[in-house]
Amino acid sequence: MSDATASDIDADALARWLSERQPGPAAPHLARIGGGQSNPTWFVDWGEARFVLRKKPAGPILPGAHAVEREFRVLDALRDTGVPVPRVRWLEEDPAVLGTPFYVMDRLEGRVFDDARLPGVTPGERREMYLDMARTLARLHAVRPDAVGLEDYGKPGNYFARQIARWTKQYEASTGPRIAALDRLVDWLPRHMPEDDGAVAIAHGDFRIGNLMFHPTEPRVIGVLDWELSTLGHPLADLGFCVIPWHSAPEEYGGLLGTDWAAAGIPAPETFVAEYHAHARPTAELRPFHIAFALFRFAVIFVGIADRARAGSAASAEAATLAPLAERFAIRATEVIDAGAATGEAGP
Repeated sequence: MSDATASDIDADALARWLSERQPGPAAPHLARIGGGQSNPTWFVDWGEARFVLRKKPAGPILPGAHAVEREFRVLDALRDTGVPVPRVRWLEEDPAVLGTPFYVMDRLEGRVFDDARLPGVTPGERREMYLDMARTLARLHAVRPDAVGLEDYGKPGNYFARQIARWTKQYEASTGPRIAALDRLVDWLPRHMPEDDGAVAIAHGDFRIGNLMFHPTEPRVIGVLDWELSTLGHPLADLGFCVIPWHSAPEEYGGLLGTDWAAAGIPAPETFVAEYHAHARPTAELRPFHIAFALFRFAVIFVGIADRARAGSAASAEAATLAPLAERFAIRATEVIDAGAATGEAGP
């Protein structure tokens, strides 16, 4: 029995593949998980086992995007660390099985919030959930890549220079219209990079509320999800990404700007950043550059979503609606730049 259509996934092929690895029923029960803009994902019930399957989307994708193989590798490497991650089971790189490479991991039971306002919890819980998010990121960055076999997971050093070049290349490869704010960032970011301080960490690349699973009843993170953008990188890239909600509106992928987030119990960005630094390895302070860079990356990701929507291969039916967020996030990045220039402040 399956809730997925034949065009989504070949249940018979998956049953044959699973049966070679773990005894189970004649067919899996599949349920597509909606809401994501990354790799198509399903819940898979296989007898008593409860799994999650993630695969690359069909159709053309930007070079290096949707790397489920890397996602599997980093999750497996972090299994015995203090970073809460699901247990991965099997990776299949042969596209002949289900059309694109995929992997299977254990399913966690908990709460996932698409809205940074964390609806349905008390102010006290919201505060602790945000602070535990900061602590969880600090624990990730405290893991030494060479201690878990990830010393070659990316190129150490000059992270921001390489990333700006990479995302600029992806933006320039887009078939969509040019975005004035993104063009400005392409020019501004390379000229305002801080001097490379050599800091290297396992960088998640998309560390935000929507990619965390919280305990069913407790205000703590039990799973960090969606690792397809992970690499060896600078810890402040992840931290800058974490403070995007304070610089974006609710209609902009569930941000906080314009809401009374303080009354709701959500800590100020300065408090969030201080909690991170209290638990992280020593690193430099967060500056407007890091936030603008994070918004730039997010904007280019949405450029890719728009391209896939036009090509008919986006992972979500909402992709065409979300595509305009590329310009919105680019504009937010220029606002961060302008605010920093006006005030001379270095913090979030």
